[in-house]
Amino acid sequence: MRRPAFYSRSPRGPQGAAEPGAPDAPGAPDTPAALAAVAAPRWQPGRRSFGLLLALVLAMGATGVVMWPSQGTHTLTQKDIDSAVLRTLQTATLPSQTARAAETIRRSVVRVTGYGPEKATPEAKTEKQGRNIAKGKPPEATSPPGEVERGVGTGVVIVDKGVILTNLHVVSGAERIKVTFFDGLEAEATITGAQPENDLAVLQAKKIPDDLIAATMRSTADLQPGDNVAAVGFPFGIGPSVSGGVVSGLKRSFRSPEGKQELGNLIQFDAAANPGNSGGPLINMEGEVLGIVTAILNPTQQRTFIGIGFAVPIENAASAAGSPPF
Repeated sequence: MRRPAFYSRSPRGPQGAAEPGAPDAPGAPDTPAALAAVAAPRWQPGRRSFGLLLALVLAMGATGVVMWPSQGTHTLTQKDIDSAVLRTLQTATLPSQTARAAETIRRSVVRVTGYGPEKATPEAKTEKQGRNIAKGKPPEATSPPGEVERGVGTGVVIVDKGVILTNLHVVSGAERIKVTFFDGLEAEATITGAQPENDLAVLQAKKIPDDLIAATMRSTADLQPGDNVAAVGFPFGIGPSVSGGVVSGLKRSFRSPEGKQELGNLIQFDAAANPGNSGGPLINMEGEVLGIVTAILNPTQQRTFIGIGFAVPIENAASAAGSPPF
């Protein structure tokens, strides 16, 4: 016996269906009742059970077969989404928070080099030895006659016209200042502002990259001990280098080794910092600038990091440029 076809809601007809516009075959059944008549043209006592079953099936077809399983469709559930996310986390290698933050700030960080008479302080001597080692030279190597590299520090672009924040001690006494941008472009820079009480200086580069991006500054009002931070800079001229840590404390004070200056309201952090990091940004995990790295604590004259660094909050630092951001 021929089985009647079930019609789905698909716009396409079943395989072997007549072409649109083709005349119907004479006597072709087109209703459930007609199909039933074809399937069982006469009632016979021996086929009563079969007839009842066929009538039930045809009735279901006429009203829409709601229990018929749909083919090729699946509705996404929250469980499916959670499973896919978990599988991605287990199989894909994602960049760390610190790596993402460093990439965000990368194009706003500059290397600051001061040239002029060589300093004779113990700190300057230690920094020079570190720079020599970083360059593969003996620690006590002397500079050739002529212009002397007094020191290397870091700066961060806060206005895309080439306005740069750094530490005053990085450029103080320099006869010439050079900044090197993320793309290798070197430019002369001049000091346009200073805030000695916070050891801050504002530089203006005479030439800038076409695609220079200024850093985003973030208020420290909600900053708390334990928050993740990163220091980006050029320790001993190597870089840009990134070190991660946490905020160790707030509203700290620091007195310079010579006792000439005391800084207050500082952010204490434990991300590694060394000579050359001075003037660089202390950032959160979104790559936003929280402060300007300005000092490290060391009870000796070695000027190496032992776990305590200090940064001037960005509120103070930005005010040095005449534009408090908050």
